[in-house]
Amino acid sequence: MTRTALIVTHTGRRDSTEHARTVADDLVAAGFRVRVIRNEADDLGVPGVEPVAGPAAAEGAELVLALGGDGTLLRAAELARPAGVPLLGINLGKVGFLAEAEFADLDAAVRKAVAREYTVEERLTVDVTVERDGDLVARSWALNEASIEKGARERMLEVRVDVDGRPLSRYGCDGVVCATPTGSTAYAFSAGGPVVWPGVDALLLVPISAHALFSRALVVSPSSEITVTVEPTASAVLACDGRRSYDVPPGAVVTVRRGAQPVRVARLHPRPFTDRLVAKFGLPVAGWRTNSHEDH
Repeated sequence: MTRTALIVTHTGRRDSTEHARTVADDLVAAGFRVRVIRNEADDLGVPGVEPVAGPAAAEGAELVLALGGDGTLLRAAELARPAGVPLLGINLGKVGFLAEAEFADLDAAVRKAVAREYTVEERLTVDVTVERDGDLVARSWALNEASIEKGARERMLEVRVDVDGRPLSRYGCDGVVCATPTGSTAYAFSAGGPVVWPGVDALLLVPISAHALFSRALVVSPSSEITVTVEPTASAVLACDGRRSYDVPPGAVVTVRRGAQPVRVARLHPRPFTDRLVAKFGLPVAGWRTNSHEDH
């Protein structure tokens, strides 16, 4: 049976395109049927690949390879998730928290993928709905976070947050981030939220610049339901993973709950999250001092 892989990359970047060409050539040589997104096919210019389009691009594939930064991986996750296909991220960007391998590991990553030398873990997602007066306004999902932010720069957003049907607090704020553990190092982190290990099942609630005595980030049960009600005098914008945006009208209710379908992530060499955190953030595990400043 022919093995199939989908490659997703950022063809607007010359280095990404070149690396994607190399990966495609290697997979074709290994007997893979290689798919690429239709509008990226011409830029890649690799003979023998199959241009595909639409949300079913990953259907029936063995693996989705995302070459780029976290933005590319999130785009690839949109294709991998509905098909239930493992996603292998190779970081060609800066931080690349979602990626499993770095540019220097590119050849080894492809070899391991071909040899099926990887494990698969499931990452929690969130499902999001927007309703107004009982009518569905929008429905989406996120791997990292769903953020509800003010619709007008000059006005503060007034919201009420409930958890499991019970009122928690009202905030005058710039917005609220509802994140997964995977997204705890992304927008939620920038807003002052905690770093949560990916193996922890939980949802995060992080107010953004809240004018309130109690505005701490909260970690709630993965089975909890978070609702954010926008006051009747305000409007907001819902952003899912920073990729899909929806207008939230005044008085609407945004509901965030654990996603019915996870994102499956391929792991080439399971590495403690602590090591990843230290490497990505350049944490000073040796201390701030150098030998020359030590006390004698």
